[in-house]
Amino acid sequence: MLRQRVKSRPVVVVTGARQTGKTTLVKRLFPRYSYVSLDLPSEAAQAETEPRAFLARHPAPVIVDEIQYAPGLLRFLKLDVDAHREENGRYILTGSQPFELMAGVSESLAGRASVLTLGGLTYGEIRGARPDFRVEDFVLRGGYPELYEKPDLDARDYFQSYVATYLERDLRNQLRVGSLRDFERFLRVAALRTAQLVNRADMARDVGISGSTAGEWLSLLERSGVLRLLEPWFSRRTKALIKTPKLHLMDCGLAAHLVGMFSPGDLFESPLSGALWESAVHQEIAGTLAVTGNWQLAFWRDRTKEADFLFHRAGRFLLADAKWSEAPRDPGKLARVLEEMPAKTRGALICRTANAFGMGHRIEALPLGDLAGWIE
Repeated sequence: MLRQRVKSRPVVVVTGARQTGKTTLVKRLFPRYSYVSLDLPSEAAQAETEPRAFLARHPAPVIVDEIQYAPGLLRFLKLDVDAHREENGRYILTGSQPFELMAGVSESLAGRASVLTLGGLTYGEIRGARPDFRVEDFVLRGGYPELYEKPDLDARDYFQSYVATYLERDLRNQLRVGSLRDFERFLRVAALRTAQLVNRADMARDVGISGSTAGEWLSLLERSGVLRLLEPWFSRRTKALIKTPKLHLMDCGLAAHLVGMFSPGDLFESPLSGALWESAVHQEIAGTLAVTGNWQLAFWRDRTKEADFLFHRAGRFLLADAKWSEAPRDPGKLARVLEEMPAKTRGALICRTANAFGMGHRIEALPLGDLAGWIE
């Protein structure tokens, strides 16, 4: 997909949360491009204040990493692209702070740039390289590529550094300095509520902040790719459906770290394992849909029935539930929701089974690694 976008657009922007492998990916796919990182203050300063001289030193085609540190460069790129209208793939930009980056792209490069969001690795991708990798280890380790590039890297140390870097570098300019400690607590409160309906008042009370601040910080976490507020499915004829979004951390390993799960023993003994598993399933779905783009994702819940994931496209539906079980016997609430859907709707219970098997009611139990194929 990235190669196709580079062939068809003058500017391609690769964004996403920190440490999802954006730089490694573009450098590996486009080895003939020159490369410059605006992580270096001297490069960022020249790109911001002397963009013409900067691009003379780094002529196209070029990869510009961490573009958010020089938003002024985006305006000059617009002029350069307009002067070379017939040339595609001139600039590949990466950025780890979507909240600032996307505003600049929208203002300066509207109609000229294609934007791709890169998430972490899916379990299916990891199993492709390491067939013996256990799903329980994926739930604890998550999908950040460096944790698999360096198998001996301690996940607990990695996530401690990740959170510290995220707070200090990505958020210091977004929050009052005195709020960083409260924000870290808020991040942990969000992890404790992964796979639950959002209740901003409860979250604010747990941290000791106002409800409006909680809403602002949730929005900030969503824009920076740390969590997602999954919207419910509802229509005018289904007035009884819940209309509150559900919170999912985008990386199950980060969520496990934030709630204090560090070993398989912690995972199997914790009352939070079901919620963490649901967010791991969400992570797999999000990674799959980022590539295929074929379905819109929501969830279904009313007073008596629930489906964790509802896929919809042009009047067609798929339903899926996440269940922290190795051998589920009853599809339960998922079968009841299927009764509300068109007759051709299929359902899946995503669990820790080693092999897929039918459960009746148009539902099959699936291992996490088979989920992408089922969706496609």
